[in-house]
Amino acid sequence: MKTKLTLLLIVFLSLFTANAQQNEACMEKLSIFSEAAKVKNYDAAFEPWMFVRKTCPTLNNAIYAYGERILKDKIKKTTGGEKIKWTNDLIALYKEGMKYMPSKYKVGKTEAKIGQLMFNEKMGTANAQFEVFDNAFKKDAKSFQNPKSIYTYFKLMVNMYDGKTKTFQELVDLYTTVTDKIELENKNFSSKVDALLLKEEAGTISKKDKKRLKSYNSYLAGYDKIVKGIDKDLGDRANCDKLVPLFEKNFEANKNNVAWLRKAASRLAGKDCADSPLFKKLVETFHSIEPSAKTAYYLGILNAKKGNTAVAEKYYNESARLHTEGFEKSKVYYKLAVMNKKRGRKAAARTYAKKALAAQPSFGKAYLLIAGMYASSANSCGTTTFEKRATFWLAANVAEKAGRVNGALKRSAAKTAANYRAKAPSKEDIFSSGKAGQTIKIGCWINKSVKVLTL
Repeated sequence: MKTKLTLLLIVFLSLFTANAQQNEACMEKLSIFSEAAKVKNYDAAFEPWMFVRKTCPTLNNAIYAYGERILKDKIKKTTGGEKIKWTNDLIALYKEGMKYMPSKYKVGKTEAKIGQLMFNEKMGTANAQFEVFDNAFKKDAKSFQNPKSIYTYFKLMVNMYDGKTKTFQELVDLYTTVTDKIELENKNFSSKVDALLLKEEAGTISKKDKKRLKSYNSYLAGYDKIVKGIDKDLGDRANCDKLVPLFEKNFEANKNNVAWLRKAASRLAGKDCADSPLFKKLVETFHSIEPSAKTAYYLGILNAKKGNTAVAEKYYNESARLHTEGFEKSKVYYKLAVMNKKRGRKAAARTYAKKALAAQPSFGKAYLLIAGMYASSANSCGTTTFEKRATFWLAANVAEKAGRVNGALKRSAAKTAANYRAKAPSKEDIFSSGKAGQTIKIGCWINKSVKVLTL
């Protein structure tokens, strides 16, 4: 008995010692490949990284974070069979990440990366690529956030529809799914940006917060870009002539189905099909079953199409009041601002634009709208030539705010502001006026002051 216990103890100690030595080797090689990868010396990082990957797969997330960079470098530098080999290994690494680091490698995000890699490297059929994206989205839509992946997912559907392997119903359904997803993520990241903007305004924003703000704005810029691409790709494939019959055919069977009515009304409104009798029928049915911010908004669209602007404005205001989320309120108030601007009611338009900003501080388009109205009123809101041109300083200052609160608008806001400043008084004009450093009032509906530059 004692002999058996002694043997077991020896085996245990041997295993313990072997594991300890193995972990020590892994830690040493982890340090080596991490340092090499940090300076982009991926060739030097490869062998120690591969040892740790195979020997201690749960040791550290660096195995997968730096491993992705190492293999992408291999893919970039090779062609033919070698390129395919490294691409397949990167796919294998993504799967290992999901297995050994599930908290870091979420299914939706990671499988979408696999689909994107297959698409980029032309691996497999369009249907095989689509299935990877589709499974990723259905398993874990929450972490499926990458704008490029969302766009590729829909692009593949369009290609398959054109190739007659997907139906019109499937195309419309996925369009609804991805546009709803983009709307959800816009809401998600906008609320995060708004919270950080309040910190920035209060002077309590940290370096970490600034990095987050940059990241969130990057996502918002990406969604803004892909939503235009998705609408362009859909194009006439799903115009009113095709959508109306599709929803008309299913109306009777779904007239008491709130989810279906919401989807149908949203799609017809999104494709500007509000002139169709079906849209009126959908909205009125929807409103009678479940009056809401959405139904009030659609009634606003109906009345605006008929030219009943006062009634439309009433419904839009009702919609804004009923919305509980700032993201939704801001969109409705912005629509009211645009509507009033078109009617020449600039003061009212500015009021609504400010309401949009109060509801969502990152709604930069509202600043650009106000800036544009200031610029267009320069000739009518100043008593002297200098005052008229000084209005462009005010317009430029407001335009710049759009870029500060919304990273997606940074470039266009800077360009717009520069254009306005070019029309403002020059240094020679300021010197001649004798108003350097003074604050002057811009009259009429603008009723704002602006400080003249100090020479």
